[in-house]
Amino acid sequence: MSDPFSLNGGSAVAMVGKDCVAIASDLRLGNQSLGLSNNFEKIFQFGDKTFLGLTGLATDVITLSEVFRFKHNLYKLREERDIEPKTLANLVSSTLYEKRFGPYFVSPLVAGLDPKSNVPFICGFDSIGCIDFAKDFIVGGTASDQLYGLCESLYEPSLEPEDLFETISQVLLNAVDRDALSGWGAVVYIVTKDKIIRRVLKTRQD
Repeated sequence: MSDPFSLNGGSAVAMVGKDCVAIASDLRLGNQSLGLSNNFEKIFQFGDKTFLGLTGLATDVITLSEVFRFKHNLYKLREERDIEPKTLANLVSSTLYEKRFGPYFVSPLVAGLDPKSNVPFICGFDSIGCIDFAKDFIVGGTASDQLYGLCESLYEPSLEPEDLFETISQVLLNAVDRDALSGWGAVVYIVTKDKIIRRVLKTRQD
């Protein structure tokens, strides 16, 4: 049996800028080398400035996105406010750890801005919820090796939103070009204290 994490392909990356944060993923859904769809989004928004990226087994991606949508709605009812990135990170961690004996085959990323201080926050997780905090960038998915290499080469601290968009776009596009299980378009979210910018990138479809 093939690795469930790479069965459907897909990659994501999150990056910190100057009072802004970016998260991006490809749009491919496949069954190993067979392409099925080029509009399978892997990034989900919770509240104003909090985003969750899910790569891995597509059925678990869909299931977990609905689980977190449900838990976020309950949180909003109880707390009467949107969830913060650090709170979502702990929610993701505890939810994954609950299923540690039969884990979800996903590699989540959380990115967002603190609603009070607008400090950027990003982190990643393994399949049983161990949090990997990062101050610069975090990656996940089948192209993670290529993403790490390109992030190390291209990333600079304190990037402005437009420079951050250019950097994360080049990182993702060049990484998925070197991975047969990722690609087929990409979507990038840039989160600043004033607005959220969503841009769809065209890539090779072969």
